[in-house]
Amino acid sequence: MAGYRKLGKTSSQRKALIRSQVTALLYNGKIVTTEARAKEIRKVAEGLIALAVKEKDNFETVKVTAKVARKDKDGKRVKEVVNGKKVTVYDEVEKEIKKDLPSRLHARRQMLKVLYDVTEVPAQAAGRKKNTKSVDLPKKLFEEVGPKYVSRNGGYTRIVKIGQRKGDGAMAVVLELV
Repeated sequence: MAGYRKLGKTSSQRKALIRSQVTALLYNGKIVTTEARAKEIRKVAEGLIALAVKEKDNFETVKVTAKVARKDKDGKRVKEVVNGKKVTVYDEVEKEIKKDLPSRLHARRQMLKVLYDVTEVPAQAAGRKKNTKSVDLPKKLFEEVGPKYVSRNGGYTRIVKIGQRKGDGAMAVVLELV
């Protein structure tokens, strides 16, 4: 007996489908899909959440000095003339950053192996292309999802049947984070 469902796809298509569905589940909190797909997605998603729960506090804060460009009231860089050239003015700023310890770094890379990049697009039509932001899903897993499930030993997702799909009669379900 096979250890996984083939879902009627080639291996590369199946992996891409599972990756995209897991990414959508962790970004949105719930997805609607078929029962067989949901059971396969659940395996992968629960593993990633378990990693996040295990490694959520495994970092150290470090003070770092960084050079940041000085900006005027409009948000443009301030420039001054030095030896006949316009040069940007930089200020040194101290920042506190979170530095992953080796096991958390490994967990982050394991997550990035599965998750696709997510780009957040603003709802209003004006400036939709310019104002897009890239979402750091591993960071979201470590900071939001991990602490939420600390007291829970597995079972981070729920499958709720919602009836048969109209087109092909497949059982449709909602897969959601508990």
